[in-house]
Amino acid sequence: MASRDDQMRDFLFRAGIEPRAVDSALEIDAVMQQWRRRWHKRELGASALRHLQLADRLDLAQLDVLMAIWAPSREFRCKEGQETMVSTVAERLGIDPSRASRLVSELIPKGLARRAVSQQDARRTIVELTEDGKTIVRAVRRYKYLLMGDFLSGWTQDERDTFLPLLARFSKWTEEAPGVGSERFSEELAALVAGLPPTADKG
Repeated sequence: MASRDDQMRDFLFRAGIEPRAVDSALEIDAVMQQWRRRWHKRELGASALRHLQLADRLDLAQLDVLMAIWAPSREFRCKEGQETMVSTVAERLGIDPSRASRLVSELIPKGLARRAVSQQDARRTIVELTEDGKTIVRAVRRYKYLLMGDFLSGWTQDERDTFLPLLARFSKWTEEAPGVGSERFSEELAALVAGLPPTADKG
């Protein structure tokens, strides 16, 4: 009896996927799903808070907001001197504005963030990190890059030079992929939909 992976290989072969790419797709997806589950648990961020003795002071969601206010340029592609509003935090983190507002409000009595009047438009309220907030962000980022730098020190320069553009290329594909399927594989999608079980009758 064919294994589930064999069945998937057969389906992809018939859809015209290049045979040598099939096993790569299966392996990459397995690694990415494991990575996604670890990311969801936020093991590295939790480790930073624990080892820096910050776990009693803030949680991972609040740490994310501190990072979004700080806005490392490589991560968020922000312009130098760009002001941050609550709506900006929500956009950078991909969360609801009301949640962003609540998280910002939680950081203010902790002395890690503050509201201020925009220097560019006095009608706008912006959010900034306090000196304590900046100190925490710097410490967490240094912790992360100590670990990452140590790991990548074990790679050759050729490996690093090869990995980064491939990772960037794969990341860009994940943004574009949702719009590809319905155009490129319309027949396959129609067959998959036709094979799905009917909607249960709730009446």
